[in-house]
Amino acid sequence: MDQPIPIPRRRGSGVTDDAIERIRELIASGEWSAGTRLPREADLAKQLGLSRNSLREAVRALSQARVLDVRQGDGTYVSSLEPGELLEPTLSATHLLQGRTVLELFEVRRMLEPEAAAMAALRADAEVVGALRAELDRMIDAGDRAEELVEADAAFHDVIARAPGNGVLRALLGSLSTRTVRARLWHGITERQALDTAREEHSRIYEAIAAGDADLARAATLVHIAHNETWMREHLGPADDVPVAVV
Repeated sequence: MDQPIPIPRRRGSGVTDDAIERIRELIASGEWSAGTRLPREADLAKQLGLSRNSLREAVRALSQARVLDVRQGDGTYVSSLEPGELLEPTLSATHLLQGRTVLELFEVRRMLEPEAAAMAALRADAEVVGALRAELDRMIDAGDRAEELVEADAAFHDVIARAPGNGVLRALLGSLSTRTVRARLWHGITERQALDTAREEHSRIYEAIAAGDADLARAATLVHIAHNETWMREHLGPADDVPVAVV
């Protein structure tokens, strides 16, 4: 018979928090791996020494955090535990940042994106280069249609983010440039008739990655981000928000 797992209760924590911690320990220890089907509720509650209500609350919380996958009529499973899945609930909150706090995202982008582009130049295969070219062409074909530019721009940078093969890096980069920020930037670009400059910046990034030139890819990306950051600093007041819809 399974005995309750002897995990000490954390001081000041609730029963549900303890239940969450116990399940996390089972996963972190490797006893439950990605895709593992959890025991029946009654059996698991007994094994962990918890009430079924506490267990349900823990499962609900871990499901929202993408740690567990509740399948109606089938049971509860450990999720894939992929970085993008686990980090998404936290990182998706970046779109709630307001005012000049958004500029802090650009500072982090300057730290990460140039290195990601450099890694992409070293690791990109023909499929990645082709995908990057396709998104660049889509950006060019979009003309001055901001909505299409936003979509193509997001896809272009996501190709670069996935090229290094680092799931954590891709999840972080995806969270740093939200759709509302991209929309604000492209709206500003179309208004100031700077589309050619923006496309040239993307073209230089593409050419550097396609050529396998890490230093040039790093430099081209840094210039691109700095250009956008400068415009945002000039057009975002201390109390301004990035508008939800600007296109």
